[in-house]
Order: sequence, then structure tokens, then C-alpha cells
Amino acid sequence: MRAEARTTLTASALIIGITAVGLIRVIFHLRAIQRNLAATTGAVQSVADLTSTVPGRLASVNASLQPVREFCDTV
Repeated sequence: MRAEARTTLTASALIIGITAVGLIRVIFHLRAIQRNLAATTGAVQSVADLTSTVPGRLASVNASLQPVREFCDTV
């Protein structure tokens, strides 16, 4: 095999190897981002649940405060 052919094959192998390593690093970074996004989505959902509107609870609170309202109306 001629020296030019060996040089070409070696250069090609190095380029392909470096590109493969770069792509593998990108895959690992994307997986880390996916995990972080999943955790963030869970945290946002938890905040949304904690800050939801109160109409469901409001009826029971109003029923509990009815005697106070009646008393205030008499004053």
C-alpha cells in the first residue's frame, strides 16, 4: 500500500473517530438536559398544584363563616 493511501486512511480514521467522540458527547449532554427538563416540569407542576384557584375550598370556608357574617349583619 502506498504512503499516500495510508496517510489518507489514517486521516479519515482520525476525522471519523473525533466526530464520533463529539457525537457521543452531544448524546450525553442531551440526556442530561432531558433529566433536568423532567425535574423542572415536575417542579412546575407541583407549583401549579399548590397555587391553584380556591373555588373548590371556597364553598366550605363560606359555610363555616356564615355565623360570623350573620353576626356582623346584626351589628
